[in-house]
Amino acid sequence: MTPVMPKSLLPIGEIARRSGLSVPTVRYYESRNLITSERTPGNKRLYRRYTLRRLAVIAAGQRVGLTLAEIAEALSELPSDRAPTQAQWHQLSTHWAVLVARRVRQLEKLQGSLDDCIGCGCLSLKKCHLFNPQDEAASEGPGSRWIRRSMEYDEE
Repeated sequence: MTPVMPKSLLPIGEIARRSGLSVPTVRYYESRNLITSERTPGNKRLYRRYTLRRLAVIAAGQRVGLTLAEIAEALSELPSDRAPTQAQWHQLSTHWAVLVARRVRQLEKLQGSLDDCIGCGCLSLKKCHLFNPQDEAASEGPGSRWIRRSMEYDEE
């Protein structure tokens, strides 16, 4: 095992600056186990350089609309002790493309239903009287249950 050189560990401020994130965001990602740090005897956080690559992967996932849970799942498939290889990135991005395509289909369906009643409690007597007589949707709880249910069918 190669010894850790001082230059290979970066303090939280440097990681934040180089990744374009705030220090609290870096801490938050660590609390969500997306990244890890080492601690000095004074309990200061130090990050290995490959953490910058993991932060770039997190940012890429967020840019394409993935949740942190989806990103965490993807990161769990990558090595935690080094930057991902090109082949690993390709495998990850292929999986993300499927997730993004599904999200696009869901958004298109939502866009097409905006003019119709979507069980949202909009109180439109003209439309909801036909699609939601006697406020049947209320028995299922608050929120737009019907559109969520139709999206679940798309995922199957």
